[in-house]
Amino acid sequence: MDRQEHKVERRLAAIFAADVAGYSRLMGQDEVGTLLTLTAHREIMDRLIAEHGGRIANTAGDSVLVEFPSAVDAVQCAAVVQAALAQANQDIPSDQRLQFRIGVHVGDVMVRAGDLLGDGVNIAARLESLADPGGLCISETTYGYVRKVLPLVFEDLGPQTVKNIEEPIRAFAITVESDPPTVTQAALEANTTRSPERPSIAVLPFANMSGDPEQEYFADGMVDDIITGLSRVKWFFVIARNSSFTYKGRAGDLKQVGRELGVRYVLEGSVRRAGDRIRITGLLIEAATGAHLWADRFDGSMENIFDLQDQITENVIGAIEPSLRRAEIERACR
Repeated sequence: MDRQEHKVERRLAAIFAADVAGYSRLMGQDEVGTLLTLTAHREIMDRLIAEHGGRIANTAGDSVLVEFPSAVDAVQCAAVVQAALAQANQDIPSDQRLQFRIGVHVGDVMVRAGDLLGDGVNIAARLESLADPGGLCISETTYGYVRKVLPLVFEDLGPQTVKNIEEPIRAFAITVESDPPTVTQAALEANTTRSPERPSIAVLPFANMSGDPEQEYFADGMVDDIITGLSRVKWFFVIARNSSFTYKGRAGDLKQVGRELGVRYVLEGSVRRAGDRIRITGLLIEAATGAHLWADRFDGSMENIFDLQDQITENVIGAIEPSLRRAEIERACR
């Protein structure tokens, strides 16, 4: 029993962190009234979280920590919660209103006895502290998932240095409307009015087929180099590494990946090593149709790994660019 309670599970999740702005001040003004208002607001919030598929992992006083399997569901829920609480606050004087700040981040978390731990949780909490009272702040990773699906108003806050997080976090604030659109409405609008102006591609993490954990570094470095090389081609848009690497270790539908990231094309691949020989495969797919546009494999030696990495990156980019041009011409003809 004790062993089960202490078992730690790791998984990718969308983390929703909420906290009441100015809670100590409100309690000092009217302790009983604040607690009654908090209870009423939490009933609204908890109901909406359940309706959007969230799991409340932890609550402590005025704070709430929730896990969602989908970034879209987490951000949609946060927007709906803030809109519902704004309506509940309409008849309350502005200096007595109980308002939540909400932060959302998609990242790797540890789960122990139902509680959420790890950097993914810490980042969500730091984003929450950046949000305005009654507002919502999301990470760049989350933004990559929702920007084409939810027609919300995003404000790029740029890199933010926050407490206990080593690297700056690029954050986006969201203006919450009184009646946020549903996911279905948002998806329809995104499909009809928000198609990318330029051809767009996401390079997913390459699968390590060797069974050797050390090859993960080589595979990830290969993807980094390909993303960097493709970024130099000005006529199409490449999704940032932070967004595409959220799919690492996940077997997903590439059509869904294309929709979530808002891209027309997806490049996936694998790395396999046998002794000093290594084989890289690459596959370029049109996200909307699932059609294979290009595929190839590259063999080399591990003696000079960086030269091999550069050679494969150059070959992949050289092969992909003409394939994308042909696909864009055919798309325009259709």
